[in-house]
Amino acid sequence: MHQFEVQTIWDGFNIAGHQIAFTNSALWMSVAVVLLWAFMAAGMKRELVPGRWQLMVENCTNFVAKLVDENIGHGGRKYLPYVFSIFMFILFANVLGLLPLGIFGLHPFTFTSHFTVTGILAILSFLIVLIVGFWKHGLHFFTLFVPAGVPWYMALILFPIELVSFLFRPFSLALRLFVAMTAGHILLKVLAGFVINSANASPIWGGVVGIPSFALMVGISALELLVAGIQAYVFALLTSLYIHDAEHLH
Repeated sequence: MHQFEVQTIWDGFNIAGHQIAFTNSALWMSVAVVLLWAFMAAGMKRELVPGRWQLMVENCTNFVAKLVDENIGHGGRKYLPYVFSIFMFILFANVLGLLPLGIFGLHPFTFTSHFTVTGILAILSFLIVLIVGFWKHGLHFFTLFVPAGVPWYMALILFPIELVSFLFRPFSLALRLFVAMTAGHILLKVLAGFVINSANASPIWGGVVGIPSFALMVGISALELLVAGIQAYVFALLTSLYIHDAEHLH
């Protein structure tokens, strides 16, 4: 599990007795942000006949814009910058952690495999839902937890159930991404251990165990790339659905 260990690169400084350090997690977050900025900057030329890079950026933007329009509905475009940013940031983070940079001596750190990171992202989305809900509807926002047409005596039972379910949304949103990325990397690490240990044991075990394990690693790596995109999409999709509830209630 050492691949998930947060290590201090720079001690940083202290605030009220708490050390604020620059870690490998913060480093790879910064790398993801820089690469995302470079990707967007290279595709913002706005040429009449778009090049490949501009076309990729436009396709990503249109993809998220369609997701927002379909799941938030009227008034959803004002949330497009946030949903697009969260989608692209998670996508870059997930893919960056899968790159085989170890052959160059670099070891990418998949920071989305840490619940603290995915938790903060989920809390940001949840705070937007709360702010929008209470800003737009006031105390009427609580009617979200009472399905329309429900008798008052059933509402007394359903309200706390719906409220607890609503409060668990950020937890489930963060847990889904965290578990998916952690499980994939652990599986790849286990298979890599099979390859190395079997090859060190003997050529026979290397052929019997190592080669099939390596072939499986290649397949799992391709699957993990797909999972990296799906998890970014699911996070953006659920964020849009939660914002829809805050905008339109029932």
